[in-house]
Amino acid sequence: MSAKAQWLFIFVGLYWTYCIFWGIRGARQAKTASDYFLAGRQISLWVFVLAATATSFSGWTFIGHPGLIYLDGFQYAYASFYAITIPFTGVLFLKRQWMLGKRFGFITPGEMFSEYFGSDHALRILVVIVALIFSIPYLGLQLRASGFLFNVLTDGQLGVTTGMWLLSFVVLIYVGLGGLRAVAYVDTMQCVLLAVGIIVIGVIAYSFMPPDLTWATAIGTLAAQDPIRTPDGYSHYIAIPGVIQYVADGTTAQGGAWTGMMILTYMFALMGIQAAPAFSMWAFGNNSPAPFAPQQVWASAAGIGLILFVFTTMQGIGAHFLGADLSLLQSHPEVVNPVLQGSGFLGGVDLADSAGRQGMLVPQLINLIGNTSPWLVGLLAVCALAAMQSTGAAYMSTAGGMLTRDLLKPYLMPRASHKTQKLWGRVGVALIVFLSLIVATTSTDALVLIGGLAVAFGFQMWPALVGICWWPWLTRNGIITGLILGLIAVVLTEPIGIHLFGITAWGRWPLTIHSAGWGILFNASAAIIVSAFTQHKSEMARKQLFHRFLREHASLSPAKRKFIPVAVILTLVWFFFAIGPGAVLGNTLFGNPNDPATWLFGLPSIWLWQILWWILGVGMMWMLAYRMEMSTVPGREVMALREDIGDLHLDINSPGGA
Repeated sequence: MSAKAQWLFIFVGLYWTYCIFWGIRGARQAKTASDYFLAGRQISLWVFVLAATATSFSGWTFIGHPGLIYLDGFQYAYASFYAITIPFTGVLFLKRQWMLGKRFGFITPGEMFSEYFGSDHALRILVVIVALIFSIPYLGLQLRASGFLFNVLTDGQLGVTTGMWLLSFVVLIYVGLGGLRAVAYVDTMQCVLLAVGIIVIGVIAYSFMPPDLTWATAIGTLAAQDPIRTPDGYSHYIAIPGVIQYVADGTTAQGGAWTGMMILTYMFALMGIQAAPAFSMWAFGNNSPAPFAPQQVWASAAGIGLILFVFTTMQGIGAHFLGADLSLLQSHPEVVNPVLQGSGFLGGVDLADSAGRQGMLVPQLINLIGNTSPWLVGLLAVCALAAMQSTGAAYMSTAGGMLTRDLLKPYLMPRASHKTQKLWGRVGVALIVFLSLIVATTSTDALVLIGGLAVAFGFQMWPALVGICWWPWLTRNGIITGLILGLIAVVLTEPIGIHLFGITAWGRWPLTIHSAGWGILFNASAAIIVSAFTQHKSEMARKQLFHRFLREHASLSPAKRKFIPVAVILTLVWFFFAIGPGAVLGNTLFGNPNDPATWLFGLPSIWLWQILWWILGVGMMWMLAYRMEMSTVPGREVMALREDIGDLHLDINSPGGA
């Protein structure tokens, strides 16, 4: 066995030991259903800050994101703004969901919606469906990626499928045993490993670039020989192709797919991560909303944002100058150090044409130090494994809880004891892992297509969350109609739905608008229109119990309320210019993309524009989370009515509301 393989298994063994330790400890501490499904509502500040960050930024951030920056350049690097847009969803909804969960003892979002709308079974079941469609393909993607990673790092000794099943076994053990508490404490370490791994791999990529090669020379050369040009004649690596484009079926947008509208609506899809039902349970599991603001502003927006805009970009763009780009190597060998074309690496094949395409990039970058620092290869492999398992573990745990609490308990086992609920929660976790593995094993070609539905489906929960947290006039009928239409629109604008129904009128993502954008257009429109015609006094009275409680505990002081219009305007301005149609200005504001001599600080204008709006985005998040108190501890203490939703029956005629 090679030294690299030895260190790989040593670090994996240490990592697994830590995971199983917390699985056993979590099992011992889980005395009740709330202990198992929500960690007893005792997740502490720093545990949540790290765990929620690890859950939000999965193995896709570690493995897939750099590869797509390599393929599509800085126009795809706009996706790095999900360091801000993912926690933006949390700013809007997590604090208020925590307050409702603490007050009324909710364990799952299905229970919250059911109680809010008056035991609405349809919405409760729809929430579970969204959770499962989100969890199973998303988890399958992570598990298969882990198998592929270890296949590369063991030089093919461990098969992709074998590795995938083996690596998922330990996740099943610690999640099944310890529930959300085990997931949270393992995620704390996984967050650190994810961040350290991305930084180190970025440094590795930069260190192997030709000495004395500046970014201006390197990127300028890459852009000059790029055959893909935007309508304005710029390289697709350093400019977006406009605001919006009509794309006929079977064709792609001129100059790349990432128009201003595509970037904006793709960010909508990723905002679905913290809108998904799993994050509602993360909110319920905290003993206080105190961790929300630091997680959203400093850990995600500032910390992960810095890592993505600097170190991940180094990986993706830098790979062109390490031999991954065969055409650049052949036309301009003076700007390339062809280490990725060496023995055991790409070997005469362009990265885009390799077996794993963009997914090959990070494993190959790790392999660059296999002979000189085999121990670091083992450590970075565990960093990647931790990144891929962090999100999957959270969705396994929460989806298992929703299966138990939203399907089995209310309909099949209404008197289920805490012990029985924990048992079926573990069965649910095992079922979800098994289904994910089956999907990943048998549907490898369709896995990415199915996985593409996941985050877009999660974003369709927005109107329901807006209703329960902010707008009481959105009715049950409006939310259900909108959610159903939104899910249908997502399916019909993704390849899986287009192929399934034989649609020829449009292709994937019509008008370069992501499926999440089409989904929310139909979803929100239907929710508003149907709600306008289905208002009922009894339903409104019931909902006002919740909103009266939120107003009493979360309203801004009169001195701060005058800043609400300013906060709304600044937020809309940021979305328009940072990740929306206004981003097209970033192509040329700081220099002519076709003339590196004009680039400010020797960097292409688009990169400086992204860094500028990332900094402004951190400021926006600080304003919303802290200044506007959307993620701070409520001024009035939230008193719990009871611990378990099963014992609560709201009386809309009671003067106190509950």
